[in-house]
Amino acid sequence: MALQSELEFKLAHFLINNSVDAAFCLGSNWQFIYVNDATCKMTEYSRQELLSMTLQDIDLDFSLHNWSEKKLQNTVTLKTRYRAKGGRIFLVEISISFLEEQGRKFSCAFVRDKSHEVIELSVQKWINELRDANENLQQKIFELKQRERKLETSLSLLNSTLEATAIGIVTINFEGDIISVNQKFLDMWQIPKSLFRSKRCPQCKAFFENKIKHPETFNRLIWEISSQSDIESYDVIELKDGKIFANYSQPHWLEGKITGRVWSVWDITESKQAEAALRINEARFRTLAEITDASTFLIQGTRICYVNPAVEILTGYTKSELLNGFDIRQIIKSKKHRQLVKSREVNNFEYQEISILTKNGTERWLACAIARLDGKLDFQGQEVEMIAGIDITDYKNAESELNKALEQAKQLSDLRARFLSMVCHQLRNPLNVVSFSNNLLKRYVDQQTAQTIQPLLEQIQLSIEQLSQMLDEILFYAKAEATKLKFEPESLELVKLCNNLVAQMQMSNLSNTINFTCQNRHLQVYMDKKILEAILKNLLDNAIKYSPSGGIINLTLSHNREEIIFQVIDQGIGIPSVEQERVLEPFYRGSNIDSIPGTGLGLAIVKSLVDLHGGQITVESEVGLGTTFNVMLPFIKQNYQSSEL
Repeated sequence: MALQSELEFKLAHFLINNSVDAAFCLGSNWQFIYVNDATCKMTEYSRQELLSMTLQDIDLDFSLHNWSEKKLQNTVTLKTRYRAKGGRIFLVEISISFLEEQGRKFSCAFVRDKSHEVIELSVQKWINELRDANENLQQKIFELKQRERKLETSLSLLNSTLEATAIGIVTINFEGDIISVNQKFLDMWQIPKSLFRSKRCPQCKAFFENKIKHPETFNRLIWEISSQSDIESYDVIELKDGKIFANYSQPHWLEGKITGRVWSVWDITESKQAEAALRINEARFRTLAEITDASTFLIQGTRICYVNPAVEILTGYTKSELLNGFDIRQIIKSKKHRQLVKSREVNNFEYQEISILTKNGTERWLACAIARLDGKLDFQGQEVEMIAGIDITDYKNAESELNKALEQAKQLSDLRARFLSMVCHQLRNPLNVVSFSNNLLKRYVDQQTAQTIQPLLEQIQLSIEQLSQMLDEILFYAKAEATKLKFEPESLELVKLCNNLVAQMQMSNLSNTINFTCQNRHLQVYMDKKILEAILKNLLDNAIKYSPSGGIINLTLSHNREEIIFQVIDQGIGIPSVEQERVLEPFYRGSNIDSIPGTGLGLAIVKSLVDLHGGQITVESEVGLGTTFNVMLPFIKQNYQSSEL
C-alpha cells in the first residue's frame, strides 16, 4: 500500500506540474503552500519565492473581492488582475475551492491567463474611445462653427449698427493709433481717405485743428489723453463752418484694463439753432404778452408761473400776489368747453369759456384759447399750460338777455300754435255742418231745380274741401313750428316708397304726368317715413298746382356717401328771381300766381320738415320755364335714438 500511495503521489505531482493552467494551494492566511510550474511561469517568480509570499502580493484586486462572503461558498470563479515579477499586469480567471481537513483550512486554486481578453477589450475600448473622441471632435467642430457663424452674425450686426447709426464713433489707444472708426465719423469731419489710411491719429491733428473754432478745446479732448483715465466726459465742439458737435468720451476696456478712449460725436447744430430760436420766440412771446389786451396766464399744475399786465387789470390782483404760491383755483369759478370747427390752425388749442372771480368778488367771463407748451418755455423743462382770454362779460350778459328773449319768443310761438289749433278746431265744426248740409241738399233737390242749384252745390263742396285743406295745413304748420312733431327714423326701402307715392298721386291727378327716376334699383336708408312722405307730397302737389294741364313733373332720387338728394322739377309758371328767397316763408305767395288758390304754407311746411330731418332745401326757377326744388337729407345711423324735436 505504501508503494502504491507513493506512486499515486508522484503521478499527481507530475500531472499538476505539467498542467497548462497555474495551480496552487493557499493556507488560512492566503500564503502559498504549494505552486506548480505553470504558476511560476505565469508570475515569473521561482517556487521558493512564491512559497514565501501571499496571494495579496500578486493580486492587485485582492482587497476589492468580498472574501468573507465568497468563503461561504465551496467554489467561486472570478476575474482579477495579477502583477508579474517584471511588473507586467495581466488579467486572470481564478477558480478557487475552500477546504477544511483535520481542522485546518486551506484553499486550492486553478488560474488561467486571460491577457488576450484584455488586449481585445483594450483594442475595442480604444476603438470605441477613438470613435467617441471623433464624434466629440465633430460635435465640437460643429459647435465651433455654430459659434463662429453666430460671432460672424454678431460682428456683422454690430458693424451694420455702427455704420447705420447717426453718431460718429472712433476708438483711439494711448499710443495715438485709431483702433476702429465708422463711416459716419469720417463723413461728419469730411476726412480725406488719403489722410486717414495711416491710422495714425497725430497725422490728422492739423486737419482737425483747421476745422475747429477753438483748437485748444479739441487738443484737450483728443490729443492730451490722460493716462489710464476712467472718467467719462461730455463736451461741445464748435466748427468754423457753424456746425456744432456734441462729444461724449468714455474709457475703452480690454481684458479688464483701460487701453484707450472711445468718442461718440453727433451733430447738434439744428437743436442748438432751435434752442436759440426758442429763446428768441420766448422773448417775443413775453414782449407780445406784455402789450396785448388779452389776459395771459402760464400755469404749471395749479400754480401760476406767469401773468401779463392785462391779468392784473382784470382780476384786481397784483403780479406779486399771483406769482407767489397763488392757486389758480381761487379765481376760476367754472369752465365751459366749446367745440370749434376743426382746422390745421387750431388743432393744438382748446377753446373754453371760463368764469372768474375778481379780487372784489365780481364775476367776469373770459373766452379762452388753452394750449400746452410741453416745457418749451424756460420753466424748468416742465409742461406749461397757457391760457389766453378776452373779457366777454358784456357778451355773456347780452347772451343771457337774448336767451330770455328767445324763451319769450318760444312762449309766444307756443301760444300762437295753441291759438291756431283752437281756431282750426272751432272753424272745423261749422265747416263740417256746412258740408253735411250741402250733401243733404244734393240728395233731396228735385229735378226741376237740379240744373240751376247743382253747380252751386258743387262749388260749395269745392270751397269746403279747399277750406278743410287750408285748416289741415295751418294745423300741421303750427305743430311743426312749435316742434311738437316727433322725429322717428326707421329702416326704409326708399325706391319702393317713392314709386308707391308717385303711383298714388298719379291716380288722383290724371291731368299731369309724374315721372320717377333713380340711379339704384334698391336703396335701404334710415329715415322718418311720415316726414319724408309729407315733404315729397307737398313738393309734388305744389308742382302740379303751378303746372299747366298735360305738363310733365319729374321726381329724381340720387345719393352720395353722406346724403340723399331729391329733385322735384316742373315746367310751370316759375318763380320771379327777386321772390325766390322768400318763397319758403309762411303765408308768402308769388306775385304771378293769379287766381290759383292756396295758403302759402305748403313750402313753409316743407322747410320745417327738412330742418326737422337735419337737411337742406334750395330752389332754382325761371319764370315761364319751371322750377326745381332740391332737398338734401343726411344718412341717419340706425343707433340714433328717437326724440321729440
